[in-house]
Amino acid sequence: MDTLKNLKGVYNFTITGTDGVIRDTFRVENLVTNAGFAQLALLAGDAAAVPFTYLAVGTSSTAPAVTDTALGAEITTIGLERVAGTVSRVTTNVTNDTYRVTTTWTATGSATVEEVGVFNDATTGTMLSHALTTSKAISSGEILTGVYTLAIAV
Repeated sequence: MDTLKNLKGVYNFTITGTDGVIRDTFRVENLVTNAGFAQLALLAGDAAAVPFTYLAVGTSSTAPAVTDTALGAEITTIGLERVAGTVSRVTTNVTNDTYRVTTTWTATGSATVEEVGVFNDATTGTMLSHALTTSKAISSGEILTGVYTLAIAV
C-alpha cells in the first residue's frame, strides 16, 4: 500500500509595476495547517465539502503555526483583499496529482505584504496553508500575481 510521503505547497509571486514591467518575483514554501489537513480529508470523502479557491495576503510577520486558522493581519481593502482564484490541476509525478490556484490583485493603495494564505471561503472559512513572504511593498496601480501549488506525492 502506498502512503502519503509528501504534501508540499509553494507560492510563486510576481509584482508588476505601473509601467507593465515585472519588478520582483519571489517564491515561498508553505506550512499546511492542522485545519487544512482535516479539510483535505473531508474533501476526499464528502461531495458537499468546500474546496480551497481563495488567496489572501496580510501584513503580519508573525511566524506561521500549524494551529493557525487565519492570517495575522489580513488586508481587506485597497484591491488586495481576499479573492477567488482560478483552480486547476497539473501533473507532477502522476496525472493531475497537483492542485493549483492562481489569482491577481491590482492595488488601489499601498501596503507591505508579509504573509499569504489559501482559504475555502470569501471572508472566513478554513485556512489550508500559511506562509511568510518577507516584506514586499506594493504601491497603488501595481499588480500582484500569486500562484499556489500543492503537490500530493506518494
